[in-house]
Amino acid sequence: MSIESVLAEAKEIVEKIVPPSVEITKVDLEGPVIVIYTKSMEEFAENNDIVRQLAQTLRRRVAIRPDPSLLEPEKTAEKTIKSIIPEEARIVNIFFEPETGEVTIEALSPGLVIGKHGSLLNEIKRNIGWAPKVVRAPPIPSKTVEEIRNYLRSVREPREEFLKKVGRRLAREMAQGENWIRMTSLGGFRQVGRSCSLLMTRESKVMIDCGVDVSAEDNGGPYLNAPEVMPLDNLDAVVLTHAHLDHSGLVPALYKYGYEGPVYCTPPTRDLMSLLQIDYIKVSFGEGKKSPYESPQIREVVKHCIPLKYGETTDITPDIRLTFHNAGHILGSAIAHFHIGDGLYNVAFTGDIKFEKTWLFNPAVNRFPRLETLIIESTYGGYHDIQPSRREAGEQLREVCSRVLLRGGKILVPVFAVGRSQEVMLVLEDLMRHKHIPDVPVYLDGMIFEATAIHTAYPEYLNSQLRTQIFQTGENPFLSEMFKRVDGADTRERILHDPDPCIILATSGMMNGGPVMEYFKAWADDPSHALIFVGFQAEGTIGRKIQKEWKEITLNDRGRPLTLKIKMDVDEVDGFSGHSDRLQLLNYVGTLEPRPEKVIVGHGEEFKCSDLASSLYKKFGMETRAPMNLETIRFK
Repeated sequence: MSIESVLAEAKEIVEKIVPPSVEITKVDLEGPVIVIYTKSMEEFAENNDIVRQLAQTLRRRVAIRPDPSLLEPEKTAEKTIKSIIPEEARIVNIFFEPETGEVTIEALSPGLVIGKHGSLLNEIKRNIGWAPKVVRAPPIPSKTVEEIRNYLRSVREPREEFLKKVGRRLAREMAQGENWIRMTSLGGFRQVGRSCSLLMTRESKVMIDCGVDVSAEDNGGPYLNAPEVMPLDNLDAVVLTHAHLDHSGLVPALYKYGYEGPVYCTPPTRDLMSLLQIDYIKVSFGEGKKSPYESPQIREVVKHCIPLKYGETTDITPDIRLTFHNAGHILGSAIAHFHIGDGLYNVAFTGDIKFEKTWLFNPAVNRFPRLETLIIESTYGGYHDIQPSRREAGEQLREVCSRVLLRGGKILVPVFAVGRSQEVMLVLEDLMRHKHIPDVPVYLDGMIFEATAIHTAYPEYLNSQLRTQIFQTGENPFLSEMFKRVDGADTRERILHDPDPCIILATSGMMNGGPVMEYFKAWADDPSHALIFVGFQAEGTIGRKIQKEWKEITLNDRGRPLTLKIKMDVDEVDGFSGHSDRLQLLNYVGTLEPRPEKVIVGHGEEFKCSDLASSLYKKFGMETRAPMNLETIRFK
């Protein structure tokens, strides 16, 4: 079916369902969405059944937008908004989205923007035509979020063209013949790092994740030169489960080598991966390595992103529909559920999951409409990989901090900027507020502060308890005075020579570069200090060597070898991981509804992948596989 016939059919359906009193000015296809422009927004707003009926009949996502002729120019509209809303509302930002006809108003007191029974919002809408959305301004402004918004405004027209191109590709004629579905493992199988899979049907090619192995000497990437993948412009879509570099780190390189299609991810994943990819370039440069891409390619990723919220279903190829579900791992992390064909087959890729409520997130979703095959991670899938609960982890952290701080030592915690650092911050704030550990400054070095700001920009992705604490009781633990931002080398130098005890949270989490190494080099040989691991340390990283009780480490220090004797305490506080342990993984599969016929195990060291696959087979009697990279598995 051509795009013209899709639009003709859509217009016909719209004419049948929409009452004659509603004036429709245009029906268009943008990416996977049928867009209906109207001069009768009020009637759509008052009758949700029309939109629901349209979506069900068209079997596509439907967006209702005001006809552009109804919209006041942005500068005039902004003045009008500010004249209507009282100053006490404390507006922080106003940004317009012409592609949707919406204007988002960020304010510190959103209730005063809305007005009694929505009176002010209605007045705004009557005066400017734009549909106002009111959100509480993030308590910590994020430079990344602001820059991404500004960039998307600057590429509005190219982005509209891109969405139309996606729409045309989705509406292409489908080939006739036997249906088949298969998956090729391109990276991250029987290993942790460079996660990448290719899901193929007779009609489509979809890449799930495209990560980099930061622990590899040559920054190992997936097997993108495999014949199934090339040429890259044959890919229909790239789907990202979350922002960590081992899942998103090489996406910009796809645009460097010919890919021009969409990237589907949640809004927080788009923002966080941009932050991490920019830092990846900086770290590569600082270590004298060549980065596989430049910042223009990161902007291309942002321009080509089609963000999806949890539970939102969309067509990504003519025969594949995608829905994201909460994975509980980091902000915006998602289980990617694919519905293939007209009820032909369903497969879900967990990405990294946490099947336990944490200080930040709700547990991973384990209920799906249908599910034949599950591809699951096994980072902690080995027989002995049993982690303490979050409560036990908090108690263990309290004991270590008390011991070291009371003797006047300093504590260094290598953390990933996204996820682990925010959880450790929450626990430290709680321990100090309740006087369970000495009150000392907690320094945040690396991208932690900016990553935390992005968390506050997306409160709907946090668990309900934390949202209530931040937005209803007004107690935002991230804003505690105990947290101090390290804003440069001068501040870092002062901390290094400060005799008073303190806690440092610094990237990178596996100690393969980043500011954490400056503190480690200065304090490693002092037995009064302590190093605390709270996250996974991949094989080959400095963090793993220290975990293995190496007493001497040789580093590359600005091109010269530097040998350090390790005399500081080394502690591991398990239980902070964003990955499920063995029991949680078994419990996740055991409680899945519906239970899949087949489970594919990846994202784990070789023996953990095979051990978990074997255990799932013995426990549940389902078909399991732990493929190697470059294996292809046929599902149907």
